[in-house]
Amino acid sequence: MKPISWLGKFLPLLVLLLLPINTFAAIPGVEALRMIQSDDGSQTYSVTIQILAIMTALTFLPSMLIMMTSFTRIIVVLAILRQAMGLQQTPSNQIVLGLSLFLTFFIMTPVWEKVNAEALQPYIAEEIGPLEAVNLARAPLQEFMLSQTREVDLDMFARIGGYNVIASPEEVPFVVLVPAFVTSELKTAFQIGFMLFIPFLILDMVVASILMAMGMMMLSPVIISLPFKIMLFVLVDGWTLVMGTLAASYGY
Repeated sequence: MKPISWLGKFLPLLVLLLLPINTFAAIPGVEALRMIQSDDGSQTYSVTIQILAIMTALTFLPSMLIMMTSFTRIIVVLAILRQAMGLQQTPSNQIVLGLSLFLTFFIMTPVWEKVNAEALQPYIAEEIGPLEAVNLARAPLQEFMLSQTREVDLDMFARIGGYNVIASPEEVPFVVLVPAFVTSELKTAFQIGFMLFIPFLILDMVVASILMAMGMMMLSPVIISLPFKIMLFVLVDGWTLVMGTLAASYGY
């Protein structure tokens, strides 16, 4: 049975190898590259190359979602919140990731609607070329990132990259803006996480002091304080406060 199974896997490949060369010659070729010269002097490429470029750009989509949107701040804050409450696996990573994604969609919706109206729809209607569509789509995203980036971070990365003279914010290169934006997002996320950590830390200290005063030094304060942390978080409507704070930090 094993030789037959092995032969069955490689039989299609053997058949293709035994086909005559004329068989492949009869298949019409796919136009790989065709450059079209427009009346105004600009150049556009064939649909095949455009599809190839789009499929290549899709591989960078996860990195763009993480580094160029509000996703980084949200997921870091939620991770710090879970650690502060002492819940290692609750909510689970899937829930934290899904919540971060949908809150990111909510926050970034005005930006994406602007990109769709100014760049995507005109490009679909063939009113503008692909390069012009990319430049138009870049503007709203760059405006959002600049509004959330500290000038100190921009100056640092501009100085490291050798961009000493930048006339206006619109001229900031993406190679400078993206790392500066991510650095600012991490700073803001840790600041919000610090503010969330303080109440739970105080509760842990109070419980630990009470246990030591009662002589129960062998009992873990974390086990005793965990129900009180959950009760405190529920009583103050913690999830609404956290989600509202994250959305309000972007101007909502």
